Amino acid sequence: MNVYDGWRIAAMLEHRGMARTDDVSDADIIILNTCAVRAKATDKVFSALGRIRRAKKPTALFGIVGCVARESGADAFRRIPDLNFVLGPQSYHKLPDILENPDARLLNIDLGGLEKFDSLPQMEKSPRVAYIPIQEGCNHVCTYCIVPYTRGREISRSFESVMAETLHAAKTGAIEICFLGQNVNGYKYTDENGTIYRLSDLIRETAKIPEIMRIRFTSSYPTEMTDDLIDMFKTEPKLLPFLNMPIQSGAPTVLTRMNRPYSLELYTDIIRKLKIARPDIQISSDFIVGFPGESDQDFEQTMRIAEQIKYINSYSFKYSPRPHTVAALMPDQIPENIKAARLARLDTRLNEIQRDFNESCIDKTLSCLLEGSDKTGRHLVYRTPFMQQCIVEFRDNAPELADIKITAANKASLRGKFID
Repeated sequence: MNVYDGWRIAAMLEHRGMARTDDVSDADIIILNTCAVRAKATDKVFSALGRIRRAKKPTALFGIVGCVARESGADAFRRIPDLNFVLGPQSYHKLPDILENPDARLLNIDLGGLEKFDSLPQMEKSPRVAYIPIQEGCNHVCTYCIVPYTRGREISRSFESVMAETLHAAKTGAIEICFLGQNVNGYKYTDENGTIYRLSDLIRETAKIPEIMRIRFTSSYPTEMTDDLIDMFKTEPKLLPFLNMPIQSGAPTVLTRMNRPYSLELYTDIIRKLKIARPDIQISSDFIVGFPGESDQDFEQTMRIAEQIKYINSYSFKYSPRPHTVAALMPDQIPENIKAARLARLDTRLNEIQRDFNESCIDKTLSCLLEGSDKTGRHLVYRTPFMQQCIVEFRDNAPELADIKITAANKASLRGKFID
């Protein structure tokens, strides 16, 4: 979501005649696009602001947009007195106001609606992978999550608006579409005629666009994984055989305290249905360890679900108390050393599972999408249908979508060669 926001902010400023620079000391405006999902991310924002403050030229405007702006509000001006703007994730389309009146401080952290999507100019050229937000916010109110505060309750873009942006992306260079949302499979839009559109409808319509060869979406909530969406994995070959569906914990008691009202039986039944619909589908997940009150037995249940599902890629973190959340006030907060030990053990096993899957791909031929060259310039980096990074020898005029035979693997990536 932040990558998309960054692209649109850059396009907006370029539309006003500005050009990007990698040199902070040369910039006329410096925008830090921020995430507040974990405390460490917020801490990094203010450390970075301090460095920018010292490095920028005196006349340069600088400020923050995104979730930390919403979380910190006017307090950001107190912490960094010479900030020029603090704009929430639904307000960054107001950046031109600061360009028109650079001597004013601009604070706008209202939750608003979907105005930014209608206010921003279209990007002239799309990346190969186009991120298309279809909804913002979340109604699930997990007790650990700051998203309902920073992004608000769920609101879905119109079907016409999403498809217009998707078609524009396809006509300007996109080969893959990734639909985005804090609760992406909760997308639901009702038009003026009473017709209801869901994520499955967006996938079906997008698949008709000839330029688009790959479709995926993230991030999914288990109870929103409806049968019509599961069926898309069976009927639509452009939909990649890969799904991120966070479970967060394998312990029912922890899931209850997290306010994630699904059973392990429901979760595993969804996986079973997905495997029937698309036998080669692979699953990734998110985990939180050390949630308040998590016992050793609870953690062992998380280890068991990781072993059972065999997630090929996962994002696992120590529980991080966030302001405005119920969990931050819960008793039985877990000591840092216990959280760290549990995370290390879980990560070790998840990495082993990921390596095993990567090695199982050796000698297989996969259709992969070009990302670009590596830092050395001697190799090209592709992305498999399962979102693995695949490295091949550099080739002039390499195809954007190529069949690559996998020749080697490790935990982090694959190696391969073109099938000529």
